[in-house]
Amino acid sequence: MIAGKSVLAFVMAGGEGSRLHPLTAERSKPSVPFNGRHRIVDFVLSNLINSEIFSIYLLVQYKSQSLIEHIRKSWVMSPVIPHHFITVVPPQMQHGPEWFQGTADSVYQNLHLIDLVKPDLVVVFGADHVYRMDIRQMARYHLENNADATVAAIPVPLEQSRSFGIIRTDSAGRIRDFREKPETAEPMPGRSDHALASMGNYIFNTDVLVDALTRAHSKGGHDFGKNLLPAMSETHRVMAYDFSTNSVPGVRDSEEQGYWRDVGTIDAYYDAHFDTLGEEPRFCMANSRWPIYAAPDQTEAAQVHDGHIRGASLGAGVLIRRATVERSLLRRDVVVDVGAEVADSIVMDRSVIGAGAKVRRAIIDQNNIIPPGMRIGYDLEADRARFHVSDSGVVVVGKGQLKP
Repeated sequence: MIAGKSVLAFVMAGGEGSRLHPLTAERSKPSVPFNGRHRIVDFVLSNLINSEIFSIYLLVQYKSQSLIEHIRKSWVMSPVIPHHFITVVPPQMQHGPEWFQGTADSVYQNLHLIDLVKPDLVVVFGADHVYRMDIRQMARYHLENNADATVAAIPVPLEQSRSFGIIRTDSAGRIRDFREKPETAEPMPGRSDHALASMGNYIFNTDVLVDALTRAHSKGGHDFGKNLLPAMSETHRVMAYDFSTNSVPGVRDSEEQGYWRDVGTIDAYYDAHFDTLGEEPRFCMANSRWPIYAAPDQTEAAQVHDGHIRGASLGAGVLIRRATVERSLLRRDVVVDVGAEVADSIVMDRSVIGAGAKVRRAIIDQNNIIPPGMRIGYDLEADRARFHVSDSGVVVVGKGQLKP
């Protein structure tokens, strides 16, 4: 309950994540690992639970098995308390043989779930961002402004506007124009080099949402950003919630206040990891007052058998044998063997960096065996012949790509 209102959440977790390939070759974008022991989806689920929103449907579609397994193992809510659940919902084909045709269509195909819970408010959030947010504050803003719908918004540089839904508001914060990924955008008031962008997080009055989804479907509109919200901004009271005003307990003064990252590309995903490192990180993963929950871990503690470690994050079960690890993140059960060097890299679960191997500015996905003496990140032309290389030169070795 928020301000006496019952709340149901839909989490959009069906993203294909083509811009994160090859990390999404065998998994959906929300299930891509992040930092020491999390997956990207853990951020939105933690924000909902910390905000005391306990009725959650996770809508999945592409390559969803690893995400389903993660939810089954890590996100079990008590069956004793009514309406406390996190339920994975694949396409049900309730209205025909089609998969979800877009974000709005995915909720439209599950209107029966809204009728089952009968909430006062419906929260629709994306599953592919790294951030902390007290959603109760956004809900209170929604109620105080007598809104039909509220969109969480954040300033973005004008040159990035084509990657977001861009909002134009009046002085009271009411949305007067909503354009999905425009080629050009007007600057927001007071900031000539920034535009106001939708974060893909919405709150709706239930009756308004059901009516809007039904109308959009009848006109062939399947997406919140492209169809439903632009139409609603002309006929309903749709408000923009300024995410920068959101306050979460436990955030350090040294952190970037209002931190939010869309990790939909390899370079953005890579950079966000390094925002969590250092004595004063931009985004500190350790916050006992607003935790980001993760899978329970039975792995033994990390071990370092001599070596040089600087500015690194070591997951459980990591074993370092007389090796060098600098400004890198090693997830669970990673082995770095004698004389190996890992720098500015992300190495995922159960991977081995062989003796004398050197890895620099790379993402090594799960279950890879880097042969002794191999060099990755030192000759990008040679790397491109074997691996994916991002625009900024980050080398990505796909899941299990290098076998013994």
